[in-house]
Amino acid sequence: MITLALAGKPNCGKSTFFKAATMANVEIANYPFTTINPNFGVGYVRSTCPCHDLHLTCGHCVDGNRFVAVNLIDVAGLVPDAHKGKGLGNQFLDNLRQADAILHIIDASGGTDSEGNPVGAGNHDPEEDIIFLIFEMTMWVHGILEKHWTKITRMSQGKGTAIQQGIAETFTGLGITMEDVRDVELKLKLDLVHASIEDLIPLCAEIVKISKPMLVVGNKFDEAPETLRIKLAGQDVAFASAASELALRNAAGAHLVQYLPGDSAFKITNEGTLSPAQKAGLAKIAAVMKECQGTGVQQAINRAVFELLDMIVVYPVEDETHFSNKKGEVLPDAFLMKKGSTPHDLAYQVHTDIGKGFLYAVDARSKMRIKENHVLKNGDIVKIVSAAK
Repeated sequence: MITLALAGKPNCGKSTFFKAATMANVEIANYPFTTINPNFGVGYVRSTCPCHDLHLTCGHCVDGNRFVAVNLIDVAGLVPDAHKGKGLGNQFLDNLRQADAILHIIDASGGTDSEGNPVGAGNHDPEEDIIFLIFEMTMWVHGILEKHWTKITRMSQGKGTAIQQGIAETFTGLGITMEDVRDVELKLKLDLVHASIEDLIPLCAEIVKISKPMLVVGNKFDEAPETLRIKLAGQDVAFASAASELALRNAAGAHLVQYLPGDSAFKITNEGTLSPAQKAGLAKIAAVMKECQGTGVQQAINRAVFELLDMIVVYPVEDETHFSNKKGEVLPDAFLMKKGSTPHDLAYQVHTDIGKGFLYAVDARSKMRIKENHVLKNGDIVKIVSAAK
């Protein structure tokens, strides 16, 4: 499953975002380092289910909306000099290894300083938080490379390709290949054979970009002064109000409102049952959603998966006539696949044995056989025919 990490300084609203997205029980408080150990949970990306266009009832979506599971990790807050071990830095950075992408949660209100201490809205520049996280991750990667650099240069015997291979092997756990290192070397016009370890900081910054694509999420949007909203909008920040999302999910669970994560608005089910405080709270949330086209939480997860990671949703079936499995369940499974994936790739994702025994695939919509190297599209429904049982 895709794994997204929630990163950022303490007290920026990461744990509120995590709880809103997963409805997991986590500690939330208005002071730094509430989260010490990482929290693991399951969130979802939202996509239109094909049953809507096919006029079918699949039983696996909500009003034509399919929610596909992704892993979420809420890690300890990061403070300046974390790469040197300050705060819970080393633990934080190690927890990021398993993430496919990062949602960098910042306090868009400017109400907390660089270490997460409350200072009042507008008294801290959140742009500084964007810069410092990238810097800390870059220096973390650089520190790892520094530990191996002497050995890499000694073993390479002055050969550039051997140095590229050595760097790639150092960062195998981050998914870095020799080709990645070569491309970065050319892009930055580096000379790895004669470079000092200090010369390689820009290379480490590129390794971070390649291995950990990042979406900046401006949380506490509803508390942000207009000047900061305008400033952050120019940085392509995804705005959100995790507190509003959490309140809505709790209200929906109590049947006070009709709301699906990612909706741009909600509907009160019975206004007569609401207290004045509840009405005022929901009115405030409605105003936030009108500005943000929703609370921003589901939108941020979707952007991370569909834009940063370039994924699509594909539906494998066993019976292409009825779009079902052998039990008659319509569209029982939905898989996240990388854009450019083929039916053979899908077969392997269903099961390794299915992939090894792959024979051909059928487009369930057209009932036509499709090639092994056919490029799948978002919403495709595919029957895999395999020699494996």
